[in-house]
Amino acid sequence: MIPAAHLVDRVLELATVDETIVIVTDASEASLRWAGNSMTTNGVSTLREWTVISIVRTGNTAKVGIVTSSSVDPRETAAVVAASEHAARAARPASDTMPLHNGDGADCTWDHPPAHTEIGAFEQLAQDLSQGFDHTDQLYGFAHHQLHTTWLGTSTGIRRRHVQPTGSVEINGKRGDASAWVGAETTDFTDLATTKMLEELSNRLDWSARRIDLPAGRYETILPPSAVADLMISLMWSMEGRAAHEGHSALSTAGGTRLGERLSDIPLTLYSDPVALGLETAPFLATAHSDESVSVFDNGMELERTDWIRDGVVNALAYPRSAAQEFGATAAPPGANLVLDGEGSVGLEQMIAETERGLLLTTLWYIREVDPAALLLTGLTRDGVYLVEDGDIVGEVNNFRFNESPLDLLRRATQVGATQRTLPREWKDWFTRTSMPSLRIPDFHMSSVSKAQ
Repeated sequence: MIPAAHLVDRVLELATVDETIVIVTDASEASLRWAGNSMTTNGVSTLREWTVISIVRTGNTAKVGIVTSSSVDPRETAAVVAASEHAARAARPASDTMPLHNGDGADCTWDHPPAHTEIGAFEQLAQDLSQGFDHTDQLYGFAHHQLHTTWLGTSTGIRRRHVQPTGSVEINGKRGDASAWVGAETTDFTDLATTKMLEELSNRLDWSARRIDLPAGRYETILPPSAVADLMISLMWSMEGRAAHEGHSALSTAGGTRLGERLSDIPLTLYSDPVALGLETAPFLATAHSDESVSVFDNGMELERTDWIRDGVVNALAYPRSAAQEFGATAAPPGANLVLDGEGSVGLEQMIAETERGLLLTTLWYIREVDPAALLLTGLTRDGVYLVEDGDIVGEVNNFRFNESPLDLLRRATQVGATQRTLPREWKDWFTRTSMPSLRIPDFHMSSVSKAQ
């Protein structure tokens, strides 16, 4: 397999159209599974995926062809380039046409080899889990570590490289009919508090010793950071500027958008930042597709912090440069990490202790959009909903289906806990880098009882 930097150079040498963009990603991944208190499978893999984006310009219009390959045979390079250029010549003019960004030479790591992980990344995790395997609770779970090295090269001189580490661990504990889940995100598995996670699982299974059936309705509910993450990710993904301007989203108003609208008197700030501590992402855009919030013409754009909501006020929407120019806005792609900060300082335990009567969720799953105009989501609770009375957890209740809008939840939140790194349960396969607080919602809508276990 030829070095990625050489592949970029070769594609650009073969190109015959006006402009060419090349994105190469070498992925190194390791995984570990366990079930019934025994390690079951583990493995490592490597994969290369590379994309050629060809651009044919005529006057103020441009046509784009995009071809992606996983071939590592250098003899197929010319065929992929030719296919991309053929697609560009046959395409309709692109609606997001903009000049490409220019580069001023390769960064200092351009010729470095890709980063690699190995099964040894899980050594300490496996040792800690072995202590849990000695107990009667049955443990199941999955750990995944990825190192994705991406090279971006363009015919306008951009040469950028970035290594993105992504890691996660999920542990399910089962005791009889009771089930509980904990999870964490990590970059290298050296910062995992596995023993603490196992203690938390045991506590939750203890809470499940008493079963209490409750009807559907509106309940004061504490959402832990993981559940908040899943809901806030759904919110950020819905914040497309064009959809808001054209009246197709929950961020629309009559004749405009909700930019500048106050959602809460609590100083809630929802933001993405490529240098957020522990959640670092690429400082430049590298995308192999265009949609309403991102454009291939913006490849190489420097990324900065975007405050989607600032001090309780809707502050920004997602625009590629073309739409930003059209609507007089600032270009901002959706973030690859997400942080919600409400300047809270209390932990989840204190929020529970301050609850007279309410519910504590652990995780949400099977989240789906019901009404994009209101950003109304539905989904199910999973692996533990607990009843709190006079500051104590008195038992586990049945699961529910919920109907809620993340925007409305921010409006109605009455308490915000301390922000901490967390792993979203529903969206973890696509988005792991989040830092969220717990939220107290006075009237979370449990729309029906669910039979899900």
